[in-house]
Amino acid sequence: MRTMKSMHSVVLVSALMLPAFSYAVDLSQLSTKDANSGLKAALEQGANAAISKLGVADGFLNNEKVKIPLPSILEKAKPILKLSGQSKHLDELVVAMNRAAETAVPMAKPLLLDAVKTMSVTDAKNILSGGETSVTDFFRQKTSAALTTKFTPTVKGVTDKVGLASKYNSVMAKAQKMGAVPEKEATVESYVSGKAVDALYTMIAEEEKKIRQDPIGTGSKIIGKVFGLLK
Repeated sequence: MRTMKSMHSVVLVSALMLPAFSYAVDLSQLSTKDANSGLKAALEQGANAAISKLGVADGFLNNEKVKIPLPSILEKAKPILKLSGQSKHLDELVVAMNRAAETAVPMAKPLLLDAVKTMSVTDAKNILSGGETSVTDFFRQKTSAALTTKFTPTVKGVTDKVGLASKYNSVMAKAQKMGAVPEKEATVESYVSGKAVDALYTMIAEEEKKIRQDPIGTGSKIIGKVFGLLK
């Protein structure tokens, strides 16, 4: 006959095991087709929402989470530059950098959607078993380098119109030879392209969290079904 102590142990173990058991049962209700469809729908929705918020006028400038500041070297030199009458040029550069990012971001859509189409079984498992930003992590892994490369020429076309940008690039080219400047800040265009890519993932992560918190509210039955089981 079981002692009271051993019965308490059984109850405790059962209580600890129940959430994991329920989680496994919930996921088993999904067919591979439904799981893939739901994940792809969530990926596409997150990407489209992020691009629609960033790739518009003031999408960066009016969003403090992603607004692109001056490169750190210019930021540190800001007081001196202002004293020398460069304040207006600094402001122009900030606006140009953020406008360049707004212009470049819509170009991300084909690359993001291609990543969705090529999602593997392993990718799907990682997203299903990952944390609250596993969708975003998938995009970052698959598209980060390609997006930076794609953004750079467009960003350069916008920022080159600002005199301070070309002066910055000229000075940084000399400084980089001495290893005195981070590679990401070696040119205005490389700096802005990197920031634009980071901003895109930041906004995708926000959309992903919304989907996970309220999958039914997305208006998509398949997203509601898949992510509803993961709640």
